Amino acid sequence: MLQRRNIARNVKKALSQPGYAWRAFGQRFRSYLTYRLFDGLSSYPETVSILLTYMCNLRCKMCGQWGETGSAKFYTPEVLRQKLGLEELKTLVDELASFKPTITLFGGEPLLYRNWDELVAYIKSKGLRANMISNCTLLEDHAEAVVELGLDEIIFSLDGPEEVHDEIRNRKGTFRRATSGITAVNRLKKERGTDKPVININSTIFDFNYHLLSEMAEIADRLGARTITFHHLIFISRRTYEEHNRIFRELFGVESFDWAGFVEDELPNIDTDVLIDEMHKLRRRRDLKVKVTFYPNFTDEEVRRYYTSFDFLPDSYKRRCLSPWMVAYIFPDGSVRPCLSLNLSVGNIREGSFKEIWNGEEYRRFRRIVKERGFFPVCPKCTEFYRF
Repeated sequence: MLQRRNIARNVKKALSQPGYAWRAFGQRFRSYLTYRLFDGLSSYPETVSILLTYMCNLRCKMCGQWGETGSAKFYTPEVLRQKLGLEELKTLVDELASFKPTITLFGGEPLLYRNWDELVAYIKSKGLRANMISNCTLLEDHAEAVVELGLDEIIFSLDGPEEVHDEIRNRKGTFRRATSGITAVNRLKKERGTDKPVININSTIFDFNYHLLSEMAEIADRLGARTITFHHLIFISRRTYEEHNRIFRELFGVESFDWAGFVEDELPNIDTDVLIDEMHKLRRRRDLKVKVTFYPNFTDEEVRRYYTSFDFLPDSYKRRCLSPWMVAYIFPDGSVRPCLSLNLSVGNIREGSFKEIWNGEEYRRFRRIVKERGFFPVCPKCTEFYRF
């Protein structure tokens, strides 16, 4: 069931959060059985990710939403201001509570959603796990609420030491604001005698930082993070983008303009020998408490091919995607999407229940096509392709 290359990563996550890991494994096993046995049907998802707002206070260079060519440029001001009301989200949570998924809040920047704290409080009142993906630049002002509410996990984006991080974020002072927020949360956790929220860090390997991985792991260690996961940079060629959209127009009548933010005319300026050496040195270190993983967990040969070709295909991972059986995405207009970046809606929670949508005909048709094809042209550069 699991991608074998992910076993070490999953073991590290299980050791850091064992209760959550066992529950997630059971949900994944059920979803995998439905993938194998049924025609597009699936047991209920392990995770429901809610995009609270498109709005963000940063303009990170590699971001597919708000980067230089990000998908936000396709949206009108009216679309960018879209959001689900708190009562609508509470109604959704009431329905989700029956099968107890993890609820992940993200954006944009989720702390820009006015009622995020009331939503987290409601999620926790239903006995559900609540995670948040944040750039943490606003966290210091909300540290008290984050700890008091019992938010389970904060996934914090860190992409280098101070100068590099701020350069990638396109705004000075972001490193200090984010780390001050994490420090405030850690202080309050210690005062209250709680281990929540767990702090985990995601870092994107980029032209600016691929030679600084050890330094980034040391920062994560000082910040008290449980894990730091280095994600390989997402990028595709214009040819891949156009071919993908041709297929999507034929199959679904839509284009995946969300991928426009990842189109590059040139390959990344990354010396793969230096990157691989950094990865090996970091894997050998035993002086850090923070658990270090690379995702996807490519072989050395795959790392070289990944960064030196637009036409990469993995050898050490199965070439198929199980994410549509495991995860659902709710967007600010209420649309439900089977994939974060494919711009395809299979229903809307303002028009029907989540459970009806999850195994409705549109969702089932998408799953059948994914299972039959294995993947679409953009998928080998997407992290979800390697997740399950």
